[in-house]
Amino acid sequence: IFVMSTEYTRFISVQRAHELLASGGNVHVLDTRTPEEFAEGHVPKAANVRECFTYLIPSTKKEGVEDLVATFTRVFSAAGLTNADDEVVLVYEDGMSTGFAQSCRTWFLLTLLGHKNAHVVNGGFHAWKLAKFDISTEIPPTASTSFKTDVQHHLLATVDDVKAVLAGQSNYILLDDRDKVEWIGASSSPYGIDFTPRKGRLHGAKWIEWYDYMEKDANGVWYMKNKQTITEMLARNGIGPDTHVICYCFKGSRASHTLLSLLECGVTHVRNYFGSWNEWSRDFDLPIDETKIEA
Repeated sequence: IFVMSTEYTRFISVQRAHELLASGGNVHVLDTRTPEEFAEGHVPKAANVRECFTYLIPSTKKEGVEDLVATFTRVFSAAGLTNADDEVVLVYEDGMSTGFAQSCRTWFLLTLLGHKNAHVVNGGFHAWKLAKFDISTEIPPTASTSFKTDVQHHLLATVDDVKAVLAGQSNYILLDDRDKVEWIGASSSPYGIDFTPRKGRLHGAKWIEWYDYMEKDANGVWYMKNKQTITEMLARNGIGPDTHVICYCFKGSRASHTLLSLLECGVTHVRNYFGSWNEWSRDFDLPIDETKIEA
């Protein structure tokens, strides 16, 4: 029997985040929101890393991955991170359902670059404010450091990895977690209906909308559902601890949320196709399923 801890480890509560910050340890906070939102008020000592959400990988070929690694080695160094063994990083966004999982994308980028102690604040800044914890408007000076990168290539799926799945040459399945309007082929992206030239989905992909991993509490704050509920939802979709999964969305952000959720629920063979629909749909040589699905 597969036994799973009921507690999250990569998602942490605002209470636990607050405790860690008060501990005086080597704890850093990253805020993924816009610079304007950040200036209006943020978790004390946070660094603003908006680029973790806005960046689009040029491609998942070798040069594109090199660009990603160079970009975020720079971003994390500028934010004062070193990837020291005792370094803890807490990442938050405004609300878990409102920013296309930008905090999870940041967690993924940290983890991809080798950080082993990054956490996403469950409930985001909404939950922090509700707990009435301190909010700062100071823009803290950040001493630029040198982030030690150790790329975990097994977490990243490339365009060639996806081609191998479609060709029946891989034991991975494809899991689409985009918003329903994208899955049914009514829109190409969150950036606009025709932001990319084609609409549809990858052939044979399963679909679990990323919102389905979360629920709203009585205060209107979105949190992760409990692990048991998510594990049962995955099982209904044929996904268990031994399933090999490649997640995709539009630009690897919502897919980071899904990857993180699956890892937390004991699905260990999971990869993020970071180029996702933005890369795939622009290459007309690559096949897509354009069948219209009724809303």
